[in-house]
Amino acid sequence: MSNIKINYLGHSAVLITGSKNIIIDPFITNNPKAPLQVEEIPKIDFVLVTHDHFDHFGDAIEIAKRDKATLIAIFEISQKMEVVESKINVVGMNIGGTYRQDGIVVSMTEAHHSAKVGSPVGFVVEMDGKRIYHAGDTSYWSDIGLIPKLFGELDVAFLPIGGHFTMDIKQATLAVNDLKPKLTVPIHYNTWPVISADGNIFKESCLPFIVKVLLPGETEDLGG
Repeated sequence: MSNIKINYLGHSAVLITGSKNIIIDPFITNNPKAPLQVEEIPKIDFVLVTHDHFDHFGDAIEIAKRDKATLIAIFEISQKMEVVESKINVVGMNIGGTYRQDGIVVSMTEAHHSAKVGSPVGFVVEMDGKRIYHAGDTSYWSDIGLIPKLFGELDVAFLPIGGHFTMDIKQATLAVNDLKPKLTVPIHYNTWPVISADGNIFKESCLPFIVKVLLPGETEDLGG
């Protein structure tokens, strides 16, 4: 069993490496907080997209084509002309569904936001004995605590804290108390002034739960 590492790539982009390499919401090009270029990203096996806004869909097609990776997204995104014509391996699914491939388990969760096509979602990813939740763009909602009850205890939760388009610190703190993850990493903040937030204030507000504030490019080793 491989050691799992999480690498925060700025905004909502997250790289998860283990027995497979997974990237979520790969907004790299034109991301002012991205610590690297697309060509510097290691070979990817799965590309997960929470919704089709530019700052999440980003470089999904380019990375999937480059690495012959599987792109996983809401069904309607899988039917978009630009996705179909790219001739990549696409898995369209829907909220509540679970997809399994090569020892990786990906479950699609609810998110409260907007999208041009389909619905916004989050993901619970299971790999190498770890369970990681990426909330995507969402507000707080009262049933978010059902996610670990449905899919199992969370080792990591990536939660937006920037407000304006998503949860702010107050709402994200409520989410942490409901989700009870072993570790929380804040995302979707400080990319632009409109979503400015202080990760350390969020960290303090979540005590006694553990929050790790990762700067873009920083990695956390979750072990095996």
